[in-house]
Amino acid sequence: MLRYVVRRLLLLIPILFGLSILVFFWVRALPGSPISSLLGERATPALVQQYNERYGLNEPVYKQYVKQLRAWSHFDFGTSTATHRTITFEIKQRFPATVELAMAAMLFAVGIGIPLGFFAAKKYGGLFDHASLFISLIGISIPVFFLAIILKYIFAVRLGWLPTVGRIDVLIETEHPTNFYVFDAIITRDWHALVDVLKHLILPAIALGSIPLAIITRITRASVLDVQNEDYVRTARAKGVAPLTVDRRHVLRNAMLPITTIIGLQVGLLLSGAVLTETVFAWPGIGSWLRDAISIATIR
Repeated sequence: MLRYVVRRLLLLIPILFGLSILVFFWVRALPGSPISSLLGERATPALVQQYNERYGLNEPVYKQYVKQLRAWSHFDFGTSTATHRTITFEIKQRFPATVELAMAAMLFAVGIGIPLGFFAAKKYGGLFDHASLFISLIGISIPVFFLAIILKYIFAVRLGWLPTVGRIDVLIETEHPTNFYVFDAIITRDWHALVDVLKHLILPAIALGSIPLAIITRITRASVLDVQNEDYVRTARAKGVAPLTVDRRHVLRNAMLPITTIIGLQVGLLLSGAVLTETVFAWPGIGSWLRDAISIATIR
């Protein structure tokens, strides 16, 4: 297993290298130039020439790529033209927020989806089974941003139970050594900040985890239905093994293979698909950063 993981990680290096070449040269082949997009209406020939010299864009493309590759090897990704802070600093600030949100959403989806799908399969054809299918269908069909707005309106605006935006109350002053706010509050033993961070995390996690919850529920239900009709399960029941033992050792354990596969796929989708959720809840993560970048580029 370890050898397989190491081999896959080593294969990732040429893939990333090839991808960097394609993206770099394709971007340079597009009409216009990065400096024209940056300056917008202020772009004059003299100013464009000045910025090209500053950023080395007047050099041949292959020299630009080699220079950029050398900078990437030192984890130097440049400076943001919007905030004038280094990209490395922005990633350190925002990536933990997205990871924390994705982990909370997946915890919500797995913690509810697996038991819901399991009991739906055990009550196959009954009211609970049909209700779970109906709920999962709604979870897959409803847009994430619409669900986020509904949750925000009900629980934050109307009821006032939970906060509406951000990761933590602006009035709370606490240390963030890792920028994982939940973990930081635990290691600094700031329990007041921990409660506030968890409150801010509930609604975005539910909104982002709604689609994985529906998918995991359906996969669990289908997998349990397949496994519980296998010969070894019927044999265990015929031997008089306790029903809970059969369900735990034979049914659920063997049904977990497709479930774990789909969970792994959903984790990647959560990390890449948090743009809408972070936008609605003003969550300062990678998704909102991408939205801001698109908005700035559109305005210019």
